[in-house]
Amino acid sequence: MNKLLELLCGLLSGIALFAIMALTFFDVLGRKFLSNSIPGSLELTELLMVVVIFAALPLVSRRGEHVEFDSLDPYLPMWLRRVQQVVVQCICAAALLGLGWLMWKTGADFAQTGETTAQLKIAKAPFIYGMGVLCALTGLVHLALVFQKPHDRFEGEGAAL
Repeated sequence: MNKLLELLCGLLSGIALFAIMALTFFDVLGRKFLSNSIPGSLELTELLMVVVIFAALPLVSRRGEHVEFDSLDPYLPMWLRRVQQVVVQCICAAALLGLGWLMWKTGADFAQTGETTAQLKIAKAPFIYGMGVLCALTGLVHLALVFQKPHDRFEGEGAAL
């Protein structure tokens, strides 16, 4: 399951990031050499950023790579760190599952009203639905993390210097 999550989310995020890079490259070339930028490049970049961020979110959560305050962890007993982890993961899961549900509802509203981007008239609903699904998936990742033991981070594993 972890491999499938990493493959699908990593591929989706990577393709969108590459598309942003290519779009920016050709947009700058067009402006510099042809005095004309790609129409709607800002809108496309914004939509692709949504894909990058929300597709990477389950991976960041799964790997525990969020910014965290752990200065007190060495001084806390393991049982208290375990309780803290369960509480934090449950709160994150509830927030992300709730956010996923709200985004799904918003996507349905956008689909019903036919909401589009201003310049290119790209439908917004599929992106909102995708955000909702990826938030819910991240919520499920946090629920799975409830059952893992807390671990110490060492130098090179996301620890602050």
